Amino acid sequence: MLLYNRSTRSLQRLIVRADQFVAFYYKTFDENRQNLAMLYRDESMLTFEGNPVQGAAQIVEKLGSLPFQKVQHQYSTADAQPSGGAGGIIVMVTGALLVDEEQKPMSYTQTFQLLPDGQGSYFVFNDVFRLVYPAA
Repeated sequence: MLLYNRSTRSLQRLIVRADQFVAFYYKTFDENRQNLAMLYRDESMLTFEGNPVQGAAQIVEKLGSLPFQKVQHQYSTADAQPSGGAGGIIVMVTGALLVDEEQKPMSYTQTFQLLPDGQGSYFVFNDVFRLVYPAA
Protein backbone atom coordinates (compact mmCIF):
# COMPACT_ATOMS: atom_id res chain seq x y z
CA MET A 1 0.00 0.00 0.00
CA LEU A 2 1.46 3.37 -1.06
CA LEU A 3 0.87 5.94 1.68
CA TYR A 4 2.68 8.83 0.00
CA ASN A 5 0.91 9.29 -3.32
CA ARG A 6 3.21 11.91 -4.80
CA SER A 7 5.89 10.92 -7.23
CA THR A 8 9.06 9.22 -6.11
CA ARG A 9 10.94 12.25 -7.44
CA SER A 10 8.99 14.52 -5.04
CA LEU A 11 9.85 12.27 -2.12
CA GLN A 12 13.51 12.24 -3.16
CA ARG A 13 13.52 16.07 -3.29
CA LEU A 14 11.99 16.18 0.18
CA ILE A 15 14.69 13.86 1.53
CA VAL A 16 17.43 15.95 -0.12
CA ARG A 17 15.99 19.13 1.46
CA ALA A 18 15.87 17.43 4.85
CA ASP A 19 19.48 16.24 4.53
CA GLN A 20 20.61 19.73 3.50
CA PHE A 21 18.78 21.24 6.46
CA VAL A 22 20.30 18.79 8.95
CA ALA A 23 23.85 19.35 7.66
CA PHE A 24 23.37 23.14 7.76
CA TYR A 25 21.72 23.11 11.21
CA TYR A 26 24.46 21.11 12.93
CA LYS A 27 27.32 22.93 11.18
CA THR A 28 25.80 26.23 12.31
CA PHE A 29 25.11 24.93 15.83
CA ASP A 30 28.68 23.66 16.21
CA GLU A 31 30.27 26.88 14.90
CA ASN A 32 28.03 29.59 16.39
CA ARG A 33 24.68 28.79 18.01
CA GLN A 34 23.57 32.43 17.80
CA ASN A 35 23.37 32.11 14.00
CA LEU A 36 20.53 29.60 14.39
CA ALA A 37 18.14 32.52 15.01
CA MET A 38 17.45 32.77 11.28
CA LEU A 39 15.93 29.27 11.30
CA TYR A 40 13.28 30.02 13.95
CA ARG A 41 10.24 32.35 14.08
CA ASP A 42 8.19 33.81 16.92
CA GLU A 43 5.76 30.88 16.67
CA SER A 44 8.58 28.28 16.78
CA MET A 45 8.87 26.01 19.79
CA LEU A 46 11.83 24.08 21.19
CA THR A 47 11.53 21.37 23.82
CA PHE A 48 15.03 20.68 25.10
CA GLU A 49 15.29 17.76 27.53
CA GLY A 50 11.64 18.25 28.50
CA ASN A 51 11.85 22.05 28.92
CA PRO A 52 9.75 23.99 26.37
CA VAL A 53 10.56 27.50 25.14
CA GLN A 54 8.79 29.46 22.42
CA GLY A 55 9.98 32.18 20.06
CA ALA A 56 13.19 32.65 18.11
CA ALA A 57 14.86 34.90 20.70
CA GLN A 58 14.03 32.57 23.60
CA ILE A 59 15.17 29.50 21.66
CA VAL A 60 18.51 31.05 20.76
CA GLU A 61 18.92 32.25 24.35
CA LYS A 62 18.27 28.67 25.58
CA LEU A 63 20.73 27.15 23.10
CA GLY A 64 23.33 29.79 23.93
CA SER A 65 23.01 29.10 27.66
CA LEU A 66 23.83 25.40 27.39
CA PRO A 67 26.74 24.56 29.73
CA PHE A 68 29.47 23.88 27.19
CA GLN A 69 31.74 25.95 24.99
CA LYS A 70 32.52 23.51 22.19
CA VAL A 71 30.22 20.93 20.64
CA GLN A 72 30.49 18.56 17.72
CA HIS A 73 27.39 16.80 16.38
CA GLN A 74 27.88 13.56 14.52
CA TYR A 75 24.50 12.59 13.14
CA SER A 76 23.97 8.99 12.08
CA THR A 77 20.48 9.03 10.61
CA ALA A 78 18.06 11.62 9.30
CA ASP A 79 14.65 10.30 8.32
CA ALA A 80 12.12 12.60 6.67
CA GLN A 81 8.43 12.53 5.77
CA PRO A 82 6.00 15.06 4.35
CA SER A 83 4.05 16.85 7.07
CA GLY A 84 0.60 18.27 6.43
CA GLY A 85 -0.74 19.68 3.21
CA ALA A 86 1.24 22.93 3.32
CA GLY A 87 4.55 21.40 2.21
CA GLY A 88 5.99 20.81 5.66
CA ILE A 89 8.67 18.23 6.45
CA ILE A 90 9.16 16.22 9.62
CA VAL A 91 12.76 15.16 10.22
CA MET A 92 13.97 12.77 12.92
CA VAL A 93 17.71 12.68 13.59
CA THR A 94 19.81 10.33 15.68
CA GLY A 95 23.46 10.76 16.43
CA ALA A 96 26.17 11.44 18.97
CA LEU A 97 27.71 14.61 20.24
CA LEU A 98 30.95 15.56 21.91
CA VAL A 99 31.11 18.55 24.23
CA ASP A 100 34.18 20.50 25.31
CA GLU A 101 37.05 18.09 25.97
CA GLU A 102 34.88 15.04 26.62
CA GLN A 103 36.07 11.94 24.76
CA LYS A 104 32.97 9.82 25.28
CA PRO A 105 30.15 10.82 22.89
CA MET A 106 26.58 11.21 24.14
CA SER A 107 23.74 9.78 22.03
CA TYR A 108 20.84 12.03 21.11
CA THR A 109 17.67 12.20 19.08
CA GLN A 110 16.19 15.38 17.64
CA THR A 111 12.99 15.90 15.70
CA PHE A 112 12.23 18.97 13.58
CA GLN A 113 9.03 20.04 11.90
CA LEU A 114 10.00 22.34 9.04
CA LEU A 115 7.44 24.61 7.41
CA PRO A 116 7.77 26.63 4.20
CA ASP A 117 8.63 30.27 4.87
CA GLY A 118 6.91 31.55 1.73
CA GLN A 119 10.23 32.58 0.17
CA GLY A 120 11.40 29.22 -1.13
CA SER A 121 13.00 28.03 2.10
CA TYR A 122 11.93 26.51 5.42
CA PHE A 123 11.88 27.49 9.08
CA VAL A 124 11.81 25.33 12.20
CA PHE A 125 8.29 25.29 13.61
CA ASN A 126 8.91 22.51 16.16
CA ASP A 127 12.20 21.22 17.56
CA VAL A 128 12.39 18.43 20.16
CA PHE A 129 15.78 17.35 21.55
CA ARG A 130 16.63 14.51 23.93
CA LEU A 131 19.82 12.85 25.07
CA VAL A 132 19.49 9.06 24.94
CA TYR A 133 20.86 7.28 27.97
CA PRO A 134 21.76 3.58 28.09
CA ALA A 135 19.04 1.31 29.47
CA ALA A 136 19.59 0.41 33.09
